[in-house]
Amino acid sequence: MKYFPKLTGPRVYLSPICLDDAETYTRWLNDLRVTRYLTLAPKQMSLQSERDALASLSREHNYAIVLKEGDELLGNIGLMDVDLVDRTAEVGLFIGEASRQGKGYGTEALSLLCDYGFNVLGLSNIMLRTADFNGRAQACYRKVGFREIGRRHDSHFYAGSFHDTVYMELLARDFGASIVPGVKD
Repeated sequence: MKYFPKLTGPRVYLSPICLDDAETYTRWLNDLRVTRYLTLAPKQMSLQSERDALASLSREHNYAIVLKEGDELLGNIGLMDVDLVDRTAEVGLFIGEASRQGKGYGTEALSLLCDYGFNVLGLSNIMLRTADFNGRAQACYRKVGFREIGRRHDSHFYAGSFHDTVYMELLARDFGASIVPGVKD
């Protein structure tokens, strides 16, 4: 088996990253349709650099987003800068295939990871950043409960223009129902 469900939702599960997926991630991360919403748009990713990145990511709270039906890799999600003293972290995610975007998979994966962050790791605050022109992602984040807390103006350059970086957060006390076994059942 290539994937190992860590957190399971109705349609997707989060699995530890499989290093054998480096070629798929490399293809996605060199596709401007995917990276225009990430900080990676001006970068090129070689297969070796992606292998190295996945190896590093796999040692932290980063997961493959996998469609339950057919065990299809959809993208990646992870907690970064986890601070277990102040109980904070930042989250990042992407769905790699354009045909799989906008179908709610990111929302489900984000709910799973926030549940894990709040109810297993004991976090209090999870933050994220996104470009102001990424309305679909902002809608996803709001569905999970994130709210905008500020903007850094003209801080993201893409397609010949400067854009704002939108900062959003979700607090543990505002998070909905948990699916973590033994929590809120």
